[in-house]
Amino acid sequence: MKWKHDVVVVVTKKEYNLVQWRTIAKVRLKWVKNRSLDHIIDVQTDMKAASLIKDGIIRSPTGYLTSQSLLDSQRLLGLTIPTLRFIRRYPTLFQEYPHPKYPSLRCFKLTELGMMMHHKELEVFEQCEADTVERLCRLLMMTRAQMLPLKSLHPLKWDFGFPDDFDRKLIKKYPDHLRVVKGVCGTNFLKLVQWREEFCVSELQKMNEKKSIEGGGEFKRGKAALEFPMRFPRGYGAQNKVKAWMDDFQNLPYISPYEDSSRIDPNSDLMEKRVVGVLHEFLGLTIFKKTRRNYLRCLREQLNLPHRFTRVFTRYPGIFYLSLKCKTTTVALREGYQRGRLLDPHPLARHRDKLYYLMRTGLVYRNRAVDVMPPHLHLHNDIDVDVAGEEQDDDDDDDEIEEEYYDDDDDELGSNDD
Repeated sequence: MKWKHDVVVVVTKKEYNLVQWRTIAKVRLKWVKNRSLDHIIDVQTDMKAASLIKDGIIRSPTGYLTSQSLLDSQRLLGLTIPTLRFIRRYPTLFQEYPHPKYPSLRCFKLTELGMMMHHKELEVFEQCEADTVERLCRLLMMTRAQMLPLKSLHPLKWDFGFPDDFDRKLIKKYPDHLRVVKGVCGTNFLKLVQWREEFCVSELQKMNEKKSIEGGGEFKRGKAALEFPMRFPRGYGAQNKVKAWMDDFQNLPYISPYEDSSRIDPNSDLMEKRVVGVLHEFLGLTIFKKTRRNYLRCLREQLNLPHRFTRVFTRYPGIFYLSLKCKTTTVALREGYQRGRLLDPHPLARHRDKLYYLMRTGLVYRNRAVDVMPPHLHLHNDIDVDVAGEEQDDDDDDDEIEEEYYDDDDDELGSNDD
């Protein structure tokens, strides 16, 4: 294990300077597979693919999609099987029938249950509209210029719970929050109209404030050091070297992702903690506390992240988990899940769980699914649906590992994505 000494210069929006010597152990831990989180990501990949197909059918002027139009969509949907095979798995959501003019051409439309779920989703979007606008503003506030290309936001619609037409409906309805501007190359950007101090409290600050109130203490938002919740894989948390490293890391000043970081030394330990804070906040704003690593890479410059920022995912396995399921790399917040389930789920996450329940029932019972699952009983009541099924139910469901340390900056899991 190697040690690295840094001089850390802290400069925040409060315009004060603090010079500190820090001795932080620069180590990296071996990646550990978590079967429970992998299973959840696998399930949610199918949910996302089904939802994207549903939205495509809704957008279609004919009210259906043909098999020909779906042939080349497998990669776009993130599927590991052909799209037609996938869509035929779920007869409760999609109905297959011959084209009116060309009988040999197969068509797919939403079933009655599928349309019911779509209308329910629109209701959830409407109920959560204020929360959606706040999370979108907070995302823009984390960027250098408080704006992002619309083409970078569209892939994030599922993760952040944005409605399919957010770039038209929300912008038109909230002109005092958001507007579209043209970039130098003609690219459309979504820009924050006005900085909002009420949105500047990060998820980590809210978490520490809640703990202080519950403990009967007083929380000060300007506190220098805030601790990130840690849930280490089995075999790491009890190691003295890891504990010492994490203690040093936690004691570094916390830089809010909404503060200016342009004058912080990019090679310092403080910048690394700031990077962890930005990624923690980004994932905390998502519906399922996860996203694809590639989406984050596309936002690297706007979020002022260093060139090789993805190394922090393997350097901090107590905070983040990297999954290699579904032929891509997904990063998730460990603290967002417990015993294989999402903690404090968003209303949209609850609705999507019911969508998967509908899909899974169709997969198991096929043509008898409608009789087995009456829609008035299962889709309109506020019930908890266990999307994880019986696959995993263990909070520490990590494979056994052997201790390994790294002092290089290369991504251990490779750099290929999507």
